[in-house]
Amino acid sequence: MHEPRKLYVKSFGCQMNVYDSHRMADTLAREGFVETQDPAQADLVILNTCHIREKAAEKVYSELGRLRKAKQEAGSDTMIAVAGCVAQAEGAEIMRRAPVVDLVVGPQSYHRLPELLAQARAGKRVVDTEFPVEDKFDHLPAPSRAATRARGPAAFVTVQEGCDKFCTFCVVPYTRGAEVSRPVAKILDEATRLVDQGVREITLIGQNVNAFHGEGPDGQDWSLARLMQRLAQVNGLARLRYTTSHPRDMGDDLIAAHRDLPQLMPYLHLPVQSGSDRILAAMNRRHRREDFFAIIERMRAARPDMALSSDFIVGFPGETDADFEDTLELVRRTGFASAYSFKYSPRPGTPAAEHDDQVPEAVKTERLAELQRLLEASKAAFDASCRGRTFDILLEKPGRQVGQLIGRSPYLQSVVVNDPPAAIGDLLTVTITDVGPNSLAGVPVASDPASPARSRPLAAMEA
Repeated sequence: MHEPRKLYVKSFGCQMNVYDSHRMADTLAREGFVETQDPAQADLVILNTCHIREKAAEKVYSELGRLRKAKQEAGSDTMIAVAGCVAQAEGAEIMRRAPVVDLVVGPQSYHRLPELLAQARAGKRVVDTEFPVEDKFDHLPAPSRAATRARGPAAFVTVQEGCDKFCTFCVVPYTRGAEVSRPVAKILDEATRLVDQGVREITLIGQNVNAFHGEGPDGQDWSLARLMQRLAQVNGLARLRYTTSHPRDMGDDLIAAHRDLPQLMPYLHLPVQSGSDRILAAMNRRHRREDFFAIIERMRAARPDMALSSDFIVGFPGETDADFEDTLELVRRTGFASAYSFKYSPRPGTPAAEHDDQVPEAVKTERLAELQRLLEASKAAFDASCRGRTFDILLEKPGRQVGQLIGRSPYLQSVVVNDPPAAIGDLLTVTITDVGPNSLAGVPVASDPASPARSRPLAAMEA
């Protein structure tokens, strides 16, 4: 009996890449591959890449250098594949810069991995970065029950891919293509199967997820809000989330869904990128800062416990001190529970890369540090406001100490609980008793908060 072949997949970047990595593993499971967490043991290594930022692409080349050295030292015949958006954008360049790579496959073609690997095994270095006519989702196998359970009680489901917005800094329209939405029936089938296998929370993902317009069973295009209304009826599905959204697609029905669907978590990731109208126009974002504030006001009116996350880019070409101050003011005015912030990095082929008013690197570094201090203070204030609050957490994994479990709050915070009367996959109602830099501590509402075993300081619990 042959030993199963080992597969190691490393994901870079967004949640969609995590989802894609899972689906690649599911596809290759039918070919006899078993996942490993040790690349040294792997017969096949796949780097599933992100091309949004310059450093993300360079990380891939650094990783390939390490793999090449390890392969040479071990004398192994491990095959190496590069997938995802860097593969889509730089297929030929990868082959030129990294001779160790056997296969390059774009994000729309990974359902063809078995046949592409067969070509690579035959000695041909393969590049497949076409946008195929067929829908890859029609060719992807469902994950096994064991694979779903191993990934935990929270899962991603891709509902939409691509983007038609053409922000001047972004490569997504070029690497993922035009906006395409999956049919509602196929999404429902995937979600129902995941729930039957033990998933309790589903995050709907897409490059521009709130632009979803998939064909419904009635032959009409359904909005994201209507899709979630139907998903909320799936028996056993306790929680719904979605990411990433664009301010221009926050329709009235989506805001109403936050008011009307208990399963939809009160947490919205809505990238704004800048607080300056002048920079937003240069980015081709097609919304103004007041549009963003209006959405937030309506969202909080519909769901008073709503918390917000966002993305920011500092040092976009032409950004002045006054523009940057507008961004800081937007952060102060909004109050974010979490946020991601980056220095602008020119991406080849995007309009902004051609601007001649690039901001000096030292200025970008200084602005990013100032913005991140403000965002970290905002996050700390939100976390502190949760002390004494009671809410449900979804228990997801063991903690560092015996008897501990870690769950996620409605706001995606890690919550540590000692000896909970529940198991992984359960929803547990807790009161937050302590707040640390990386997680919260909670006690089940039926527990006695004064119990020494249940009120250890969070610092000790995280040690």
